[in-house]
Amino acid sequence: MDEHGLDLDLDYLEDTGPGTGRRTPARAWVDTDAPALSLDGDWRFRWSPSPVGLGTAFADPAYDDSGWDTLPVPSHWVLHGDPSGARRYGAPIYTNVQYPFPLDPPHVPDENPTGDHRRTFAGPGWVGEEGTRTLLRLDGVESVYRVWLNGVEIGVGRGSRLVQELDVTQALRPGENVIAVRVHQWSAASYVEDQDQWWLPGIFRSVTLLARPAGSLDDVWLATSYAPSGRTRGHGRLDPRVVAGPEAFPLTVRVPELGVERSFGSAAELGTFDLGEVEPWTAESPRLYAATVTSTGETVSVRLGFRSVTIAGDRLLVNGDRLVFRGMNRHETHAVRGRVFDEDFAREDLLAMKRAGVNAVRTSHYPPHPRVLDLLDELGFWVVLECDLETHGFFLADWAGNPSDDPAWAEAYLDRIERTVERDKNHPSVVVWSLGNEAWTGRNLAAMADWVHRRDPSRPVHYEGDHSCSYTDLYSRMYPNYRETAAIGSDAGFVDYLHGPAEAVRIRQRPAVLCEYVHAMGNGPGGVRTYDDLFEEHPRLHGGFVWEWRDHGLLAHRPDGTEFYAYGGDFGEVVHDGNFVMDGMVLPDGTPTPGLAEWSAVNAPVRLECSGSILSVRNRQHSATTAGLRFVGVRDVDGHADAEVRIDAMPVEAGETGRLALPAALLEPADTGETWLTVRAELAHDTPWAPAGHVVARTQCDLTPQAARPVTAARRPERLHLADRSASVRLGPAELDLATGLLTRIGDLAVSGPRLELWRAPTDNDRSAERGSYELAAPEDSLGEGVPGPSSDQRWRERGLDRLVHRVTAVEVGDDTAVVRVRVGAATQALGVDVTFRYGVRDDAVTLRVEVQPDPGWDCTWPRVGVRLDLPVGLDRAEWFGTGPHESYPDTHDAAYVGRFAADLGGLDVRYSRPQETGHRAELRELVVRDADAARLVVRTRAAADGHRPGFTLTGWTPQQLDRARHPDELPTPDATFLFVDDAVHGIGSRACGMDVLPEHALWPGARAFEVELSLP
Repeated sequence: MDEHGLDLDLDYLEDTGPGTGRRTPARAWVDTDAPALSLDGDWRFRWSPSPVGLGTAFADPAYDDSGWDTLPVPSHWVLHGDPSGARRYGAPIYTNVQYPFPLDPPHVPDENPTGDHRRTFAGPGWVGEEGTRTLLRLDGVESVYRVWLNGVEIGVGRGSRLVQELDVTQALRPGENVIAVRVHQWSAASYVEDQDQWWLPGIFRSVTLLARPAGSLDDVWLATSYAPSGRTRGHGRLDPRVVAGPEAFPLTVRVPELGVERSFGSAAELGTFDLGEVEPWTAESPRLYAATVTSTGETVSVRLGFRSVTIAGDRLLVNGDRLVFRGMNRHETHAVRGRVFDEDFAREDLLAMKRAGVNAVRTSHYPPHPRVLDLLDELGFWVVLECDLETHGFFLADWAGNPSDDPAWAEAYLDRIERTVERDKNHPSVVVWSLGNEAWTGRNLAAMADWVHRRDPSRPVHYEGDHSCSYTDLYSRMYPNYRETAAIGSDAGFVDYLHGPAEAVRIRQRPAVLCEYVHAMGNGPGGVRTYDDLFEEHPRLHGGFVWEWRDHGLLAHRPDGTEFYAYGGDFGEVVHDGNFVMDGMVLPDGTPTPGLAEWSAVNAPVRLECSGSILSVRNRQHSATTAGLRFVGVRDVDGHADAEVRIDAMPVEAGETGRLALPAALLEPADTGETWLTVRAELAHDTPWAPAGHVVARTQCDLTPQAARPVTAARRPERLHLADRSASVRLGPAELDLATGLLTRIGDLAVSGPRLELWRAPTDNDRSAERGSYELAAPEDSLGEGVPGPSSDQRWRERGLDRLVHRVTAVEVGDDTAVVRVRVGAATQALGVDVTFRYGVRDDAVTLRVEVQPDPGWDCTWPRVGVRLDLPVGLDRAEWFGTGPHESYPDTHDAAYVGRFAADLGGLDVRYSRPQETGHRAELRELVVRDADAARLVVRTRAAADGHRPGFTLTGWTPQQLDRARHPDELPTPDATFLFVDDAVHGIGSRACGMDVLPEHALWPGARAFEVELSLP
């Protein structure tokens, strides 16, 4: 500091070490009866675009901060502004891989937003007590910060998502105290915190003063072990590992529910002891036992869970049984608060996961707020707890200069994993420690793994970047295609191709897990069932974690106050990664997507299957029987419930398959109409996460006799003649304009169409947002490997599918019949499609047969093949008999079932964070389109010889309008309602980051024909 009070020493910004002034070593975060004082609340705040030239005079208690703003702590300063919504303190930045500053480690630019925080508080009552120390705990600050108390510098903190404890005993005083914290957005630590999320600086977790009385406990780890004697009982042992000074003894360990009270006179007497028979902790039965440790100065409370985690060959076992992760990657994100913790919100987040069948969480890519771990213990999840570490941006420099292999960063790497493990070691939900994410590999990561193995051999170590398994215990992959996944599970030779022989042998001896798969961006993911089938087929595969749980959209405002959810680029970032941060199973407001329903159906804890009069029940749970479930069968006739019967069942053990006799009342087909049997497995009793009746699995069986199925009749020869194109003709209730070849009315309902439609608003997966994605080479590539290539969106646009134009080539009419022939093409393109619309009249309905014949030479998939009919804008409600309730596509149909459903346009579409294709329901039988007063139009389809029927989409926007909008609020006010009847649609896939659509789900051009009927109600 110079004579003017300017802080000239900014070297700490580029220091690669773990920080200064911290209480060491790190310790567990536990409940205690020792006094504490929260410093959360309103602080005085000053924002500066750079620290250069800033003085440290603000740390002086006498400094006048009356001209400063007020900012809540915890918070991110970039998420606060004036009441109009303007942001006064910089803005959020979203990047996935790239750093938003020069890649020049450990240096950071002078343009480094800095937030100065001050707060005055009254000294707590314990100040001055003999033998009492005081710690200042900061649970989360991004990125680096300096702390002063009453003008005394306390230390420098690093590790944004890690707890810091600073000893402030000597600086704290009775009466008024002033704490000052300077936070910088960028520091050397930013190079190892390049997680795929928003950069959000600030003090975003709580700040607390902790009293450490004489005789208190420095650290408590109640390590448990468990020897199962069955799935519901076993033998428990407790190893109290307590760090405390001699004055803390004697101390007593109590587990009241087990009748345990054990006293120890000194640290030397501590040791493992038996607890007798205990119930195990599992994600399905999260059994916890309350325990306390009492010293002469403090009582600490811990909830014990008994379970064992072992690796036997290539199997990962918990309590002796194979563990399958049906998991989600979970960031801490909220549309308004960012990463600021709210317990009610976190609990509801996890409850929604439980209701969806999620059994595991990977804490991507840092330890969450410590209370989240308490909730995970309580509600029941297997947890892969990840360290606060990622250096992904070095990928763009071919990993040159990566800190993971640089000795200058060794201390910081070890410090980060130590603080991760020590804070959360008491939690039974944590079954795997993870070193971090996408930091390549190197000696520092190996040293982290070695430290964890020595500190906690009871849990395996994970890190996806250790591709040769040289220092970790699990073989982990991200987004392997189906061929690779099958090879991993079956010991096929691809590992020999990727690795040397010795590495391949080592890899084959490890359990395998997909730490990220089926990227849930926008409409999707598709192909989930294929992965799940591979997990079932290959015991070495232990499941995976979807990327990811929630969209990271931040609530923002247009100048007129309109709200929208912002993503990369919406805050004027110099570099950003667009909407790649909108990749969750739930939308920013928590609305579940159809992708979550699909994943839940595929990953159901029990798999149901009907065969004749037998219901097969495969219990896929880890250890629980099906005793907590009841099975209900419903017979539907043409979508109307006809009979509902409870199915008696003996409990099926975990991992076993039971066979139940279906009641005869459910199996009798109706005399007419379609007969469907739906069997659902539902909770028999209320649970902490869902009420009785919550459906966890469902299957459907078609009981309709084949002879009762209506099929498209063979086309009869037509007596036609060329029409006078200046006229129009009546076809039953419809009117056909012969000049345009379009229907103009059905009864008194104005319509326009049909027109061939081959385009859809590209999904995020169609756009292939991530590098390294795949495009199908040819339909014969049935193993789903694919080859690199342009995205589907690019191919479709190059061939003009987004800009089709139509030319009527002939119109012929006869008695109650008409044929309209149309040539469809696109500007700049020679390839086209010939379409024939054949109209007839049947029972007061106009029938329409659509025949599509593409030119030879089409070399890419089509998004869809169907017709569009424009309806008046007020028709905004649908009732249908077909599949539902959610949208479904060829590779996202496991959650769909046949029935009768109803929804308005808002319920038919999904407001994806970036508008895209949405709303298709396959296998339509009947659709009634309504306005606010009455039904106005009825659409029926006829089954083809193979039973296939067209699907439908009803929406307020054309694909072109959806395509042009970046956010839902940018869509125009609807001026029509658009009905699409599609004979086929292209699959969804997960190519935004992962697999493209499998060939069997891809729509390749070819001759097609389908038939519908249009009538009045």
